[in-house]
Amino acid sequence: MRVLLGSKSPRRKELLSMLEISFEVVSIDCDENFPEDIPPIHVAEYLSEKKSNAYKALPDSDLLITADTMVLVDNSLLVKPVNKEEALQMLDLISDRTHQVITGVTMRTNSKKISFSSTTDVTFNAIDSNDRKFYVDNFSVMDKAGGYGIQDWIGLSHVKSIKGCYYNVMGLPTSMLYKRLKYDFGHEI
Repeated sequence: MRVLLGSKSPRRKELLSMLEISFEVVSIDCDENFPEDIPPIHVAEYLSEKKSNAYKALPDSDLLITADTMVLVDNSLLVKPVNKEEALQMLDLISDRTHQVITGVTMRTNSKKISFSSTTDVTFNAIDSNDRKFYVDNFSVMDKAGGYGIQDWIGLSHVKSIKGCYYNVMGLPTSMLYKRLKYDFGHEI
């Protein structure tokens, strides 16, 4: 069974490689709009399914993996920032508090589809304005939900604790994904 990753995320590519899963990356054109009446906790899974459904050319012997990651603060979603100012505001929102990182994953063959999500609680120490500015000016923040990457300087210097899967915060709940690949789809390394 050939595994296809429908994602442009370098972190998801890295994580699948670290799992020793052989895969190919496929391009999926899909808007990331969602109905406003969906509870925020379900948006990431909804978008992972939407991306999966947008890929029409799935051969019978292939398995497609799509994912989406969101940051949730006080029941409000933080998606990817559109500019540095918005990234600074997001870092201010998560400073000195706990937020949730939710990754939704959809795994699909032509005969089976499974969607699930994973939530990780991330607690940051206070991030002063100089540190926020340093991070936004020196690291790629525009392609990251919530405006940060836990594997970056900000995670090393300001994350107080995490409860849940660390790799989920990077963009893929790897242990859940591996279990589903092995037991639900019969994929062997």
